[in-house]
Amino acid sequence: MDMKLELVAVPVTDVDRAKDFYAERVGFVLDHDHTVSDEIRFVQLTPPGSACSIAIGKGLTEIVPGGLDNLQMVVADADAIRAELVGRGVEASEVDEQPWGRFVHFSDPDGNRWSLQELPPWSAGAGGDGVDPGA
Repeated sequence: MDMKLELVAVPVTDVDRAKDFYAERVGFVLDHDHTVSDEIRFVQLTPPGSACSIAIGKGLTEIVPGGLDNLQMVVADADAIRAELVGRGVEASEVDEQPWGRFVHFSDPDGNRWSLQELPPWSAGAGGDGVDPGA
């Protein structure tokens, strides 16, 4: 049976600030922004090319804003995504080289932390056979 992760709630303190950060700075697509009631506002954003979206808003989660650590997305080119983020005003780390990939890290205004991983060529996700030749 297939199971597809399609939505992750990201806790934020200021919905409009977070919406601007993710849409304007990080480049996520704004899918929805609906105020359901005084207690509930639902904003859905999707990273380009992703089947999974994030939801920010009011009344969506009990997680403390900034409480998500290491949300991870896979990217084709760590250097290119870092340059794009920095060019959009996002404070992004230098590229971190690891045997299992190349990583760029950033945080949203509330401190929710993200990792962007460029898979190594041998990874099945990158078209390889999934066997690390150095292992």
